[in-house]
Amino acid sequence: MTLTAPWTPLRAHTSGVATLVRFAFLRERFSLPCWLLGAGALIAFQSLASQRFYDTPQKLAQIRETMGASAAGIAMGGPTRLLDTIGGEIVFEIFAYLAVVVAVMNMFLVGRHTRADEETGRAELLRSARVGRWAPATAALAVAGLADLAVVLVVFAAAAGTGLPVAGSLLLGVATAGVGITFAGVTAVAAQVFENPRSVYGAVGLALAAAYVARAVGDVGNGAASWTSPIGWGQRSYPYAGDRWWTVLLFAAATLTLTAVAFFLLDRRDFGAGLFPYGTGRATASWALRSPLGLAWRLQRGSLAGWAVGIFALGAAYGSFADSIEDYLTDNPEIAAYLPGGAADAVDSYLSLTVSVVALLSAAFGITSVLRARGEETAGRAEPILATPVSRDRWLASHLAVALGGGVFVLVCGGFGMGLSYGLTITDAVQPLRMIGVALVYLPAVWSIAAVTTLGCGWVPRAAVPLAWSVFAYCVVAVVFATTFDLPEWFDEASPFAHLPKAPLETVTAAPLLVITAIAAAGLAAGFAGFRRRDTGY
Repeated sequence: MTLTAPWTPLRAHTSGVATLVRFAFLRERFSLPCWLLGAGALIAFQSLASQRFYDTPQKLAQIRETMGASAAGIAMGGPTRLLDTIGGEIVFEIFAYLAVVVAVMNMFLVGRHTRADEETGRAELLRSARVGRWAPATAALAVAGLADLAVVLVVFAAAAGTGLPVAGSLLLGVATAGVGITFAGVTAVAAQVFENPRSVYGAVGLALAAAYVARAVGDVGNGAASWTSPIGWGQRSYPYAGDRWWTVLLFAAATLTLTAVAFFLLDRRDFGAGLFPYGTGRATASWALRSPLGLAWRLQRGSLAGWAVGIFALGAAYGSFADSIEDYLTDNPEIAAYLPGGAADAVDSYLSLTVSVVALLSAAFGITSVLRARGEETAGRAEPILATPVSRDRWLASHLAVALGGGVFVLVCGGFGMGLSYGLTITDAVQPLRMIGVALVYLPAVWSIAAVTTLGCGWVPRAAVPLAWSVFAYCVVAVVFATTFDLPEWFDEASPFAHLPKAPLETVTAAPLLVITAIAAAGLAAGFAGFRRRDTGY
């Protein structure tokens, strides 16, 4: 066991930090700007849309009355005090989602440069040089801190640049970055406790989900539970609605405490191991692991479960609000223009939009699942399998089976959650089955995005990750923002979602579903062809 003596000088502990920070930024030179641009875009889009919708005090009063009377709306948005001003309304609408994005960014930044590097062996090579034991963790937290400083600047620029007050915009940026740096500390602790990156990300994801739920419960109730959540701290700083700056101290205290705990644990574990090491496992594999498909399922079952639970919860939240959408549109008729069917079929229009969002998230699972195969390949774990009598097609097909089948399961979970909560609201037991059917209408589009990812892995493997997520981002903009920002028709038409019936608003016909499915199948076949032709690991 490698322990660091407590009297070892701090300089020896952190030797090489500056070099590691520069190296980390080099590795993040493509992904980090995307995270920052995404955060800025969320604020800018929401700010412009809200200021367009609620351009008079009367309209703002209407939304305050409508949302204040809806427990589901408060659970999804935040404390109703934010609705006193247009800036606060923007925070109400977007802050929880923005906080999740920035928290996930920090999770990957810290996890990638700590536990992931230990698993791949890169950290061991670094430690063989003049690098202190604390240096990798210190560098990872420093990179996260600098990234969060950039978040402050980006959010401030996006908010103030769209006409919001300067002081509130600065507080919004600081509160958003505060959530991020707090979860950087959570990730640093998890990296000492668990032995592989998947467990680290799973633990942090659960902590993030718990923070979101605690915030929602507190906002609907007496507010006490919100003070246990970093997301709640950010919302209760009340940007544009009181500018409560002292809540920033909560982020500072939490981050310092978590950082201290992380370094305390770092000195009390073996390098490369976690505080809770995994057992040796069975001497022989179970029957389920005697095939590439069984192995792919074993590798991805935890991720699938996490996505399914999360999207079920999101669907339930959306469904709980469906029954009150008619009253909402009565008070805010301008918003009806941004629903697929306008105000004439208010509930079905709302369900069509929210199911498409659930489908987009299901497509995101498909991307991560297909890219897992690419990760196994680059980590060198695919090569020993392919050295056995397992063909390339069979190995890739096993991962794609999990990706495509998992996409179906996640989509069903989202539809079931939406139908269950909506059915309970209106006392209709048929709604869960109905909404599962509605959700499955969007399955060809989910599969087509997975096919694009497979195509990238087959022909341009080094560009597969940015290609897949760029296509996903394009589809998000086309589905969610095309109407709001009056984008040209061709922009929407390039998305596979545009060619499917907008269920349950429109009549479902088989032709578009079969055409998009055929296109997805062609993309998968082309991906297989590319994978057969190239060397593995490249």
